[in-house]
Amino acid sequence: MLFDGKPSAILKVSKNKEDDALRIKEQVVKFVDEQRHIAPDGVTIETTNDLSSVLWDRLTMMVKNGWQGIVLVFLTMWLFFSLRYSFWVAAGLPVAFLGGIFLMANLGISINIMSLVGLLMAIGIMMDDAIVIAESIASHLDRGQSIDDAVYNGVRKVFPGVLSSFLTTICIFGSLLFLDGEMGAVLKAVPQVLILVLSLSLVEAFLILPHHLAHSLHAKKKERPDLKFKRVFLEKFEHFRNTTLVNAVDKAVEYRYLFMGGVIATLLISISLLAGGHLKFVPFPELDGDIAEARIILPPGASLSQTEAVVDKLIASAEKLDKKWSQEMEGGEPLVQHITASFNTNADANESGPHLATVRLDFLGAEIRNTLIDDFVDAWREDVGELATPISMVFKQPTMGPGGRAIEIRVQHDDLRELKAASIEIQSYLNEFDGVHGVLDDMRMGKEEVLVKLRPGAETYGVNGQMIANQLRAAFYGQTADEIQVGVENIKIEVRLDKEVAGDIERLANFPIITNDGAQIPLASIATFDFQRNYVRIERVNGLRTVSVFADVDNSKASSGEILNTFMKRELPELKSKYPGLRFDFEGESKDSAKTGASMGKGFLVGLFGVFAILSYQFRSYLEPFVVMLAIPLAFIGVIWGISYSDTI
Repeated sequence: MLFDGKPSAILKVSKNKEDDALRIKEQVVKFVDEQRHIAPDGVTIETTNDLSSVLWDRLTMMVKNGWQGIVLVFLTMWLFFSLRYSFWVAAGLPVAFLGGIFLMANLGISINIMSLVGLLMAIGIMMDDAIVIAESIASHLDRGQSIDDAVYNGVRKVFPGVLSSFLTTICIFGSLLFLDGEMGAVLKAVPQVLILVLSLSLVEAFLILPHHLAHSLHAKKKERPDLKFKRVFLEKFEHFRNTTLVNAVDKAVEYRYLFMGGVIATLLISISLLAGGHLKFVPFPELDGDIAEARIILPPGASLSQTEAVVDKLIASAEKLDKKWSQEMEGGEPLVQHITASFNTNADANESGPHLATVRLDFLGAEIRNTLIDDFVDAWREDVGELATPISMVFKQPTMGPGGRAIEIRVQHDDLRELKAASIEIQSYLNEFDGVHGVLDDMRMGKEEVLVKLRPGAETYGVNGQMIANQLRAAFYGQTADEIQVGVENIKIEVRLDKEVAGDIERLANFPIITNDGAQIPLASIATFDFQRNYVRIERVNGLRTVSVFADVDNSKASSGEILNTFMKRELPELKSKYPGLRFDFEGESKDSAKTGASMGKGFLVGLFGVFAILSYQFRSYLEPFVVMLAIPLAFIGVIWGISYSDTI
């Protein structure tokens, strides 16, 4: 293993589900700092492959977004209400957040990537209740009611609507608690956190906010005159609401059929953008972390020096790009902090040997750099180009979370030759798609082997296959010749052929086979040599020979779902007709996302029924809830066009 070009050793620190990743990182950093002071001259100690940095970056982002949310809510409220209304409404945000974190700790919910997503989503939802209640209190106060009456009547008036809004939100997000699959197990953290925070937000809005507003209004009944900017803004807003908006609504009602036709047409166009592939559907998008890897597989039997030559080219390319990108993108700050070259290891290969290697790059933290890792990886892949030696060279970020590989096609057949031929055709087909890279299977040929077979009549010399096998094994793998006692330690002396002798086929032909009477016979005189290659491993699933074809997908250029759908429609029928008896199964991200998506659809229907039941009780009608729920599919328009700039959902 080489770390920044120097021989090194890696101490890997892992954690279980119960431990705190950030606290462990803190202790590791402290330990490393202490060891640096006592390390001998010439010995350096660095941290690398820090996957906890992603969690820290997202936690920092959540705190930053939380404060930004508080400030924006405060400023928005201040434009329409007084300073005290704005302050007390915004004050509910940190209260609900801290209460939610307290409940998470007591319920065993950890702070992870998905729970942070839930907290971030809560920022945009939880303030609605407080704003509605504050506005209702302000409107009753403007009608001339006393402060206590305005607070009581204002809360009482909106209580049914706010409670119904909360319950309908719980119905929709609560359905995510029952998702299946690995993705479902991870996504459950989002509704758990949302429900906790929104529940506390509701309690704060109904029980705490009214008391604070009443106390504040009693303390100072007279309001300061509004700033000129605020008065001008409110005048223009009132003019817009009473003229422009009212006229627009009147026109929409007057030309209701044309308006509804336009809305439906926009909805259909939005759906077609997703169905036609303009927007890519990614079940579990990768997070932009701080690590990139190049995983190399050379043909089995390749020497370590051949692997080192490939690794040197990759490192040279990474260093060249680092110098360029550091100047252009990071203002001179080194983008690549460390480069690690590990031999005999590859996360994509279930094997070991000198033909495997991994080059890992540690980057600047995501919060302080301007470069996307995927952009650098694409440039790295392009700069390296096609190398003749490796049979597989995959550039990627280490995957985090569920789902597996973007594409994983499992093929089964009784005949190994037809199985491998089908695998080669599948790989060729996948390589035709732009954005697909890292295509390989797990059925690779091993080193060349020598098959020793007895010649006809060799038994007349008093030898058999078992005798030859035992003697060859002892010569090549070693055999204990003696044991000696040195003090209290017993030392075994093993004897075997020298590596150079063992690798010489001519010397193998002259290898002496000792018969039972002590005579020596050259191996070539009683046996023949056949040369062949076998597969490194042959996987069996449910008793059937199986090969899996893997591929990674650049989500900005292609969608794994679209590729697999095209494969099933076009290539799959041809392969089945060409290789009778061929069986297919789709694993990885596609299988897990399909399982999770099916359960999500069922849960969503249950959630919609819950929403209908709540609204029916609220409106005392079965027709009005349908009218309200018609807005749900129309919201899809905003979803599609709102995220169209990123090209992925």
